[in-house]
Amino acid sequence: MAAKNSQPVSVVTGGAGFLGSHLVDRLLDAGHRVIAIDNLITGNTANIGHLAGNENFRFIKHNVSNFIFLPEEKIDYVFHFASPASPIDYLELPIPTLKVGALGTHNALGLAKDKNASFILASTSEAYGDPLEHPQKEDYWGNVNPIGPRGVYDEAKRFAEAITMAYHRYHRLDTKIVRIFNTYGPRMRLRDGRVNSSPKKSFASPKQNRRSNTNHCRWMIRRYVNRIFHVRNRSLIGSRVLDLRRESKKRSNIFGTR
Repeated sequence: MAAKNSQPVSVVTGGAGFLGSHLVDRLLDAGHRVIAIDNLITGNTANIGHLAGNENFRFIKHNVSNFIFLPEEKIDYVFHFASPASPIDYLELPIPTLKVGALGTHNALGLAKDKNASFILASTSEAYGDPLEHPQKEDYWGNVNPIGPRGVYDEAKRFAEAITMAYHRYHRLDTKIVRIFNTYGPRMRLRDGRVNSSPKKSFASPKQNRRSNTNHCRWMIRRYVNRIFHVRNRSLIGSRVLDLRRESKKRSNIFGTR
């Protein structure tokens, strides 16, 4: 029992999604106990079916745009990955996309605050909108049309970043933000639309489809978690956006050096 209590406990919203399920795998490999939450609006239980019977994994079907109640006394990390991310999805689901970016982020932050856990927000390169600067640097504020069809996703993520920073500044919550660029790999739906797998149609712009801006999911998740836990200086926490296109030369002891 003592060994189990010493395990880090992570909550992953959107844990049955394309990227969220890979994050769940990585955390389990690192010795975490993981609670995945997903309403399966775009996620799929097939992405986590291989974890059936794993005593360190629990799945909860729930919409995080509603209040999140977890009776666990100990939660160390809250990873907020829940959101439609494909243009196909957020154009078909504009209201749920806005709600999970606003209400879902608020609820996930509230959980982290209640449990005194670290909060990690999965944001997006869409926070830059239709950028006029290439490549985008962290101090670039973007070029966003808030009333265009794609604005539902752009503004949902920009609000999510803003409320994350508000919780950091006002409540001194330990927070991190990662802007993820186009990512591909196993468990990606053929109808995803973000990577040019079809010669007929892709919703990503030519600039977004450049190899330098498209990452394999396992490569990205590995560097995602390594970079997150490498940021030890608390003065940087919450005030820095991690750029996953830059390969980290140092690895976190928590996740080893594999």
